[in-house]
Amino acid sequence: MLIRRETPADVDAVRAVHRAAFATDDGSVPVEVTLVDALRVDDGWLPSLSLVATDADGQVVGHVVATRGTVAGAPVALGLGPIGVLPAWQRRGVGSALMHAVLGAADALDEPLVVLLGHPEYYPRFGFRPAVELGVTPPGPWGPQFFMARPLSAWQPHLQGAFAYAGPFTDL
Repeated sequence: MLIRRETPADVDAVRAVHRAAFATDDGSVPVEVTLVDALRVDDGWLPSLSLVATDADGQVVGHVVATRGTVAGAPVALGLGPIGVLPAWQRRGVGSALMHAVLGAADALDEPLVVLLGHPEYYPRFGFRPAVELGVTPPGPWGPQFFMARPLSAWQPHLQGAFAYAGPFTDL
């Protein structure tokens, strides 16, 4: 498996990953597919933080993206997600590799903070904790246990306030 930046040639494969990873019972297009497409044309899109995992043949088997978010209106945070892995590749370390890669890339770019909505028993293994512990409040009705943050090397304790995702998240 190789983790690399997404290229324009990967767009259809990334759609296929999210379609399979978040398949719906009724066969409708999962929201994650349209969300990634909408993020790609948003000002919050950060090409260096859209990563794919490929198999030995170069086929895309997973994808993760982090986009520009704000804390108290300042562009000092990233919203992570969606992250998706083809079902045949799940539980094989692909998601963890993508998570470590995107967090490492964000840290190398001197981003201070990454937030996500996720399972409170899964994401702490990557250093996430309730964002409210850092003084960062969720943009919606989610319980604080699901809105988590991971401070990176550039984190400063004064970076507190309400978090806002890139625009397409508000259209969900």
